[in-house]
Amino acid sequence: MAILLTETTKVLVQGFTGRIGTFHAQEMIDYGTQVVGGVTPGKGGETHLDRPVFNTVRGAVEETGAEASIVFVPPPFAADSIMEAADAGIRYCVCITDGIPAQDMMRVKRYMRRYRAESRMILAGPNCAGTISPGKAMMGIMPGHIYQPGRVGIVGRSGTLGYEAASQMKELGIGVSTSVGIGGDPINGSSFRDILELFEADPDTDAVMMIGEIGGPQEAEAAAYVRDHMTKPVVAYVAGLSAPKGRRMGHAGAIISAFGESAQEKVEILKEAGVTVAPNPAALGQTVAEVLSTCRTAA
Repeated sequence: MAILLTETTKVLVQGFTGRIGTFHAQEMIDYGTQVVGGVTPGKGGETHLDRPVFNTVRGAVEETGAEASIVFVPPPFAADSIMEAADAGIRYCVCITDGIPAQDMMRVKRYMRRYRAESRMILAGPNCAGTISPGKAMMGIMPGHIYQPGRVGIVGRSGTLGYEAASQMKELGIGVSTSVGIGGDPINGSSFRDILELFEADPDTDAVMMIGEIGGPQEAEAAAYVRDHMTKPVVAYVAGLSAPKGRRMGHAGAIISAFGESAQEKVEILKEAGVTVAPNPAALGQTVAEVLSTCRTAA
C-alpha cells in the first residue's frame, strides 16, 4: 500500500503534448505509471506517446476513468488547469509548474472550497517535484531509480533534498513507501500536516522524513500535529540555518518575515514536539537509520 498514488492509479497529463510534458510523461510511462492519456486544448482526437489526447479534462475523465492528473501547463494558465481538474472529478492533482502568481493560487484555494472536504480534490504543489510510490508509480520529475521501495514516507518542500534523502536511505538499505513534494511556494495545495495525517493512517509506513525550509508556519503546524497525534517516529531537516532575515532563498516561500519562520526557530519547535532533527543534509539517511534502529530496539 502507498498514499495518494499506486500501481492502479489512472493518470492524465495536462500539457501533454508540450516539450516538458512529453519528456516527463514518457519517463512516467517507462517507470510503469498508468498514464491513460493527456489534455492539450485544440489537439483533441490526436494520439501522443501512443495515448489519446483530449481537449478537456472532463472529456478525458469520462473516456479513460482517470482519477489523477499532473500539470505541466505554463504559469499564466496553470491555475485554470488545476480548477478544471477539480471540476472534472480528479481525486489527486500534482502541479509541477513553477512561477504561478500567488494571487492565482489564492483563487484556486478559494475555488476548491466550494467542494465538501470529503469530495475535494487533493492538490500537491505547485512548484514541486511530484509524488512517487517506489516500484508502483510516479507522477513527477524525480529520478525514479534512486527510490527503493520500503516503509518510510518522505514529505518535503524541497525536491532536491527529497532526492538526497531517498538516495542516502537507499545506500543504507532503507526504502520509501511514498515520497510527496508539497512545493516551495508560499501558497500551496497540501501542507505538511495534510500529508502527515495520510502517513499516520497508512499501515505500510513505519516512519516519516519531513524536509522543511525557512519561511512560513507549516513546520510549526506540523510539529503541533506530531506532538498531539502522531504515533510514528518523525525525522526532520530544516534548510536555511545560515539564511539572514529578509533574504529570499530559492523558493518563493523561503523568506523569513516573522517569528518562528527562521530555520533555527523551526528546529527548536520540532525538537520540543519530539521530532528527531538531522543536523545537516549529509546526515539525512543516517538519522533515519538511527531512529528506526532505536524503534526496533524498544520494540
